[in-house]
Amino acid sequence: MLKIQTLNKISSAGLDLLPRDEYDVASELLNPDAILVRSAKMHDMKLATSLKAIARAGAGVNNIPVDACSQKGIVVFNTPGANANGVKELAIAGMIISSRNIIDGAAWAKTLSGKGDEVPKLVEKGKSNFAGCEIMGKKLGVIGLGAIGVMVANTAIGLGMEVSGYDPFISVEAAWGLSRSVKRASSLEMLLAESDYISLHCPLTDDTRGLLGKEKFSAMKKGVRILNFARGGLVQNGALKEALAQEIVLSYVTDFPDEELLEMEKVVSIPHLGASTGEAENNCAVMAVTQVKEYLLHGNITNSVNFPNCSLAPARDKRIIVANENVPNMVGQITSVLAKEKLNIGEMLNKSRGPLAYNIIDVDGDVPDTIVEQLQKIQGAIMVRVL
Repeated sequence: MLKIQTLNKISSAGLDLLPRDEYDVASELLNPDAILVRSAKMHDMKLATSLKAIARAGAGVNNIPVDACSQKGIVVFNTPGANANGVKELAIAGMIISSRNIIDGAAWAKTLSGKGDEVPKLVEKGKSNFAGCEIMGKKLGVIGLGAIGVMVANTAIGLGMEVSGYDPFISVEAAWGLSRSVKRASSLEMLLAESDYISLHCPLTDDTRGLLGKEKFSAMKKGVRILNFARGGLVQNGALKEALAQEIVLSYVTDFPDEELLEMEKVVSIPHLGASTGEAENNCAVMAVTQVKEYLLHGNITNSVNFPNCSLAPARDKRIIVANENVPNMVGQITSVLAKEKLNIGEMLNKSRGPLAYNIIDVDGDVPDTIVEQLQKIQGAIMVRVL
């Protein structure tokens, strides 16, 4: 029986895909085969030698020690796009909130409680203090055109906005889904200079940390409104505070509040609600569980953040999977070991991603018990399993 440990509450829509006569699922487990996680921090967690996979029910994996997992041959999955619609809807709501002073206006309306019949007259008198602007016809710049960025861009087109996007690493799949009406920004600086609204949808990496700082704010059109439903570290708080004071930025709406942001005027802090919908949680859980099952049972990898996507339909008696360092002659050494054991390779797939490679090898007949030990002796081999 396979053991699946849950570090957070995982939607039953996903857990129901794990039959209890085949899987032991619990929050406290010794020697789990896989872990399902949402936001729990795993960096100080001791990784069991039995652990083969970690699936994050969400897109970001900052809470998972990916490098340590790679060294141990543990495949880390995420669920890109599963919560995209939930985040998209909140980003569009944030854009409208920033334009129409809805938050401040609603808070002011609450102060009229107890005024009785005077309320309608007071509302009409005070509403001019919360006048805003419409988004139709305005220019939106989308930084990062992954699943969420593409959906935000396409929806904004439907709302009558002019949209430009910047993503030097856009995938073919994302490009196919992008509306032809979305213009390609030739540079980040051009997007910043032309946009009335800027929406961030890029991952937080060493290259993107502090992406919007003093230099980038100075390149923006005065009166811009910024939406950050990606990661808090993308924007430098000190530079933002200065840009708000200078009215370069009229409003900053973020799903990642911190102490400093909560004290700033013209900042709308939302308590990380982007993916907090029942639909998003269900979608993430189903995708995470499905990917883990496919890997544990068949060795196929989809949506891994550390190993290459690699899938092969089972067609032979046994399957051997090998994760290794991406160095020359690994395939030759692996096949030599199999040849010595007179194992006939029926199907084989080899994929690489950066410093790592992954092999699926389907063979005919029985596999000797010693094959795992022999393959693991190859210098550069990280993980070997027989299915």
